[in-house]
Amino acid sequence: MSQIVNKVANSKLISINLEDYYSQGTRVQLDISPWLYEGLILKEADFRVAVENYNWEKYKDSFVALHCATDAIIPGWAYMLVITKLQPYAIKTIQGNLEALETILYTTIINDLDCTRYQDSYIIIKGCSNKPVPPNAYLFLTEKLMKYAKSIMYGEACSSVPLYKRN
Repeated sequence: MSQIVNKVANSKLISINLEDYYSQGTRVQLDISPWLYEGLILKEADFRVAVENYNWEKYKDSFVALHCATDAIIPGWAYMLVITKLQPYAIKTIQGNLEALETILYTTIINDLDCTRYQDSYIIIKGCSNKPVPPNAYLFLTEKLMKYAKSIMYGEACSSVPLYKRN
């Protein structure tokens, strides 16, 4: 009987799973519309009182996405005021939704990623994940790896899609 050989395990392919770089911590959306008059008008004095009296400690060690659920026009300083209260507690705060938050987290991770170890390598970027990896993270990683890798593919070794091959 012939022995079964795992050709993928013996290949030069290096698999990168963006899920492995997921920042651990609670993700929270914070809607500021309850602090607006009728949910639509920002009255500075009332807004400042609401921000001052809010319980910020519940965001300790969280990633926070600030947004306004209504169509109100919010001046930039309002979000800036909120972050002055969140900063001692939250790990990271952004203005936007949870996908924007994940994108910013992954942008930082990928920018800091040392890709010199992938010089002249054959890379496969794993596509399926159980954690929320934003679509832009795949673009940012591909763009960064193109400076180093000989080849970049997407998917699984058994069914990958070729993306890039250096001449």
